[in-house]
Amino acid sequence: MGASTWDYNCRMSKGGEVRARILVADDDEASRRGLATLLSGWGYEVEDAADGGEALEKAKALLPALVVADLIMPGQDGLELLRALQAELPFAVVIILTGHGTVETAVSAMKEGAYDYLTKPVDVARLRILVAKALEKGEALREMALLRRRVKQVWGFGKFVGRSPAMQEVYRLVELAAPTAASVLVTGESGTGKELLARSLHDGSPRQAGPFVAVNCAAIPETLLESEIFGHEKGAFTGALERRVGCFELAHGGTLFLDEIAEMAAATQAKFLRILEEGSFRRLGGKTEITVDIRVVAATNKELGQALKDGALREDLYYRLNVFSIALPPLRDRAGDIPLLVDAFLEEFNAKYDRHIRSIDEGARAILERHRWPGNVRELRNTIERAVVVCDGDLVAGRHLPADLVGGEPRPERSGAVVLALGTTVDAAERELILRTLASANDNKTRAAEILGISLKTLHNKLRRYGA
Repeated sequence: MGASTWDYNCRMSKGGEVRARILVADDDEASRRGLATLLSGWGYEVEDAADGGEALEKAKALLPALVVADLIMPGQDGLELLRALQAELPFAVVIILTGHGTVETAVSAMKEGAYDYLTKPVDVARLRILVAKALEKGEALREMALLRRRVKQVWGFGKFVGRSPAMQEVYRLVELAAPTAASVLVTGESGTGKELLARSLHDGSPRQAGPFVAVNCAAIPETLLESEIFGHEKGAFTGALERRVGCFELAHGGTLFLDEIAEMAAATQAKFLRILEEGSFRRLGGKTEITVDIRVVAATNKELGQALKDGALREDLYYRLNVFSIALPPLRDRAGDIPLLVDAFLEEFNAKYDRHIRSIDEGARAILERHRWPGNVRELRNTIERAVVVCDGDLVAGRHLPADLVGGEPRPERSGAVVLALGTTVDAAERELILRTLASANDNKTRAAEILGISLKTLHNKLRRYGA
C-alpha cells in the first residue's frame, strides 16, 4: 500500500493528539452506530460499514489499526473479512463480535488469526480494555516489521550479511520461497553460503520447528550414499548389522538439504526423483513403504546447463527440483559487502577467542578489497579468523593476513608457500595448510585433496572439524 507506519495507525486531530483509526463492521445498524459512538467518545477515529464487502473496501482506503467485525453478516461474513484483511492489510488487528458465544465460533475466529472475540451484548468495560490491548499489539507488530526492514537494508538477512543489490535480490527470493512447500534449487560457487541459505529457507517456513537435515552428496562414497539417504534394513548388504534410519526419515516434518546433488550417481538420482513424486520409499532391503512429509532444498556449484549436458544432473530431476531457483553471487561480484562481512567476522572471532580487535587498518582493507576471493565468503571468514588469532594488537594490519593475499592474486600452488609463525601448533599448521591449499585450488575439494595427498572424505572430515 505504500503507507508509512504512522499513516497505518492513526491521524493527527485538530488538538494535536494522535488518534488511532478503528473500523466497525456490523449489519445491525443500532449495534454498529452504538459501537461507533462509544469508540469515538474514547478518542478514536471511527468509520463504520454495513457488511464485509463494504468494510474491506473502506479498510483499503483508511488503513485502520483495528477492525471490529460482527461474525454473522450477509455476503462476506466476519471470518471471510478476517482472511481478506490478513492478505491485504497484515498489520490490522481484528476483534470478532458474535451473538453466538459458543466455543466453536470462538476457536474458529482465533485459529483464523483474530486477536480476540466479544459476545453480544458487548461488555463495555471489557471492550475498552480489549481495544487498548489490540492497538498495542498492532503497533508492536508494525514496529517489528519496520525494524526488520531497516536491519535488512543496512545489514543483512538472517545470518546473511550484505546490502549489495545482488544480496537484496537473494533476500527477496528467500522471503518469497520460504513460506511455501516448493522445492528449491540453489546454485552458486563453493563458499557462497548455499547451506546457510537452505537453513534460512527452513527457519522462515512453517516447518521451522521440524528437523533440518543436511547431506553432502560429494562427501559420501557412492556405495554408502543410498544407505545414508534411504536407510537400510539389517542384513540388506554385507556389513549391514542393524537397521539404519536414512535422511528421508530423519527429515520427516522438516527440510532435507542435499548439497552438491550433481555428484549423486544417475541411478540414485532416479530413485530420489521417484520419492519426490510419490512421497514414499523403501529402505534398502525393506518391503514396507514409508511415507514422509519433507521439503527438499538441493544445491550445486556446477553450471546447470553444463551439468545437464554432461549428464551429471538428470533433466527430469532438475525440472522437479527447480520449482524455485536462487543463485548466490560470488563475493567478487559483491565487493561492497566485504567491510560488513569483515566487521561481522571480527565480532564472531573476538567472542570465540576472547580477543578485543577493533577493526582493520587501511592497508589491510585495501588488500582484502583487491583480492578476488576464489573461495568466496568462506575464504574471507577463514582469513579473518586467522588474522584474529595472529594479531598482536587491537587493529588487524597487512602483516596479519596470509602472504598470498598481501602479494596480490593467489600464487599457483607449485610456487606457493604457507608461512607460519614460530610457536604455531601442529594442528594449527595443518589447518592453515589445508585451507590455503583449498583456496589456491579455487575451492575445488577434489583437486585440493589430490595436492594434499589425502582422500576426499578425509578432507571433508577435517573441514567439518574446522567449521569451514
